Amino acid sequence: MSRHTAHDRTAPGDVLIVTGGVGAGHDGAAAELRARLARTGLQVEVRDFLDAVPRSCRFLLRDGYTGSVRHAPYLFEWVFQGIERGNWVHRAVDGMCRLAQRQLRRWATDHRVVVSTYPLASQSLGQLRGAGRLTATVVTYLTDPAVHRLWVHPDVDHHLTVTEATATMGTREFGVPMRAVGGLVSPAFEQEHTAAQRVAIRRSVGLPVQGRVALLVAGSEGMGEVIPTVDAIVASGVADVLVLCGRNERLRHRLSGRDRVVALGWRSDVAGLMAAADVLVHNAGGLSLTEALTAGLPAVTFRPIPAHGRANAEVLAHAGLVPWPKTDAELAAAIVTQCEAGRQGRRSVRHHQDASELVRSLLDRGEALPASADRCPAYPSAPHPDRPGPDQPGAPDHGRRAKTAPSSVAA
Repeated sequence: MSRHTAHDRTAPGDVLIVTGGVGAGHDGAAAELRARLARTGLQVEVRDFLDAVPRSCRFLLRDGYTGSVRHAPYLFEWVFQGIERGNWVHRAVDGMCRLAQRQLRRWATDHRVVVSTYPLASQSLGQLRGAGRLTATVVTYLTDPAVHRLWVHPDVDHHLTVTEATATMGTREFGVPMRAVGGLVSPAFEQEHTAAQRVAIRRSVGLPVQGRVALLVAGSEGMGEVIPTVDAIVASGVADVLVLCGRNERLRHRLSGRDRVVALGWRSDVAGLMAAADVLVHNAGGLSLTEALTAGLPAVTFRPIPAHGRANAEVLAHAGLVPWPKTDAELAAAIVTQCEAGRQGRRSVRHHQDASELVRSLLDRGEALPASADRCPAYPSAPHPDRPGPDQPGAPDHGRRAKTAPSSVAA
């Protein structure tokens, strides 16, 4: 559904944010950036990339994502790898991005800075920028820990990341300078909670006051191998489990009533629940993981979903940010280790300049920055019509490694 009230034309403003209504991570980052910029008096508009493509593409992007992850994970992995290799799957996605150009250009009229929190929007905006049809400064904010191909476009002016590990990977793998600016999440995740507050939160949801609590998240749709993960934690006896099932009511009903398990639906008090927990167990590396990094809540990756979920797990583990145990026994040991580390003091991932401050600085410069320091036109993640793509003869290599499997991605 569209997030705007205007019909077809955008009102003049300072910043346009283009998100993607797939899951909650892209929308969450867009909403927080909008809130931070609006507090400084800037005019900010948020649009959904899915509103810029034909209905058939919209269905494929939204329902195809959740459906394939749930029912055909190997298909989802195959599509992801096809995009990374730059084969016909990537060319099909590139064509879809071109279909969105007309509407995106209309939305961007009279805006000085355009920020994308969704990879396909970044591709469309980069295409417009490279063709000289968009004069605004374009910024991509990567919501994933791993930099996959669709996140990078040579004609996007600035690429921002949550962590230094992601920024390092992007620069090394794609030759594109990236800047770590921390998470775009609510300030509530930076607040300290007293022991009494933690006890009160645990009691309010039916958790034991004493003992370890593992907060298990699986995205807004409750996808992945959630039940086997819950069973593994309960069987190990190392922690009680608080499961956020998101919009997946079927999952919540299946888990309700189990011993040492509390299953909740969609919640708006996640910051408090993270404060009451001792460790986060996740399977995707999305918004909840960013919230945990901001809150300083230790995390563990287990049974990650295919494609970007596994790529994110590899980056986080290699950087030493989040361990990725492979067996039930390793999961139990990792939970104990991370809980002990958390008791010694929570350490949050924060940076001296956040995304909103960077956007404001771009507005203060009063120019579109056609050749900013963060741009690197040598690596076309989507083949430019006037120069060879990365898999075509004559394309520069820049030391890139072939991306043939998630294991090839490192931090």
